[in-house]
Amino acid sequence: MKKIILIASIVAFSSCSKKLVDNSSVATNTANKTYSFELQGHRGARGLAPENTIAAFQKALALNVNTLELDVVVTKDKQLVVSHEPWLNAKITLDQAGKHVTEEQALAYNIYQHNVADVQSYDVGSLGNALFPEQKKEKVSKPLLSAVFNMAEKTNPNILYNIEIKSTVEDEEKGYQPTVAEFSDLLVSEIKKSIPKERVVIQSFDTRVLQYLHTKDPEFTLSYLTFENNFAKNIELLGFTPQIYSPYYVLLNPDEVSKMHLNKVKIIPWTVNTAAEMRELLEMGVDGIISDYPNLALPLRK
Repeated sequence: MKKIILIASIVAFSSCSKKLVDNSSVATNTANKTYSFELQGHRGARGLAPENTIAAFQKALALNVNTLELDVVVTKDKQLVVSHEPWLNAKITLDQAGKHVTEEQALAYNIYQHNVADVQSYDVGSLGNALFPEQKKEKVSKPLLSAVFNMAEKTNPNILYNIEIKSTVEDEEKGYQPTVAEFSDLLVSEIKKSIPKERVVIQSFDTRVLQYLHTKDPEFTLSYLTFENNFAKNIELLGFTPQIYSPYYVLLNPDEVSKMHLNKVKIIPWTVNTAAEMRELLEMGVDGIISDYPNLALPLRK
């Protein structure tokens, strides 16, 4: 049910995205303008390569993004695997025999109840993704977070990471994830042994995660993901002001951006997939862009 509600919310927000401003007027007035901003490749570069895979992160690095944005879940053997869901995505997954997994099979597959070797026996790239026709099809599996670190650090030792802890109360209660404390501690431990914490942001929609890290590991930079349109109310709910606020992009307007900057918060919206919308947001003054198509943002950079 949570998936249906979230998808419905996002579809509803998408329907009003064109109401922000007249994109044509923005394009006319700022056609050759460039901006200083942080460019984040969403799930690597999901529009161009299979999401949350080594191939996607390699593509993002080749495009010279500032930051790799990704999601992590936990396996039965307490490994951090890069995956958007703690189950399989039926739309993009083939089983060990090369057969398309059904929706029922995919949702019944609990990554937290399987060891990493079994999780990685599924192919999440050969089918491609109908939502992203430019995405290259290739046989790939869900990688360990440590493998992403190893690859990326060799390619660009200055690359930044924006790592989402995929956590909900419902998933925890149903046994799809460990407790917030264990989940957060596993990620912090992996980061500390792999890369400088100064190059990492930990993000989440789950306020419990951010509250736990704010108290337990205050040296980490935190980002509050949200698709609720009320900055003041959201910060009150969270209980502290994080360094970064990351709303669904259609929620933003110049007044909200100004309000966040007055609170000394960086604004990095998700997920912006057209050049016109990127330019519109940059004109508002956002500090970064998260995109499935980071290639579209390259002409906008200084």
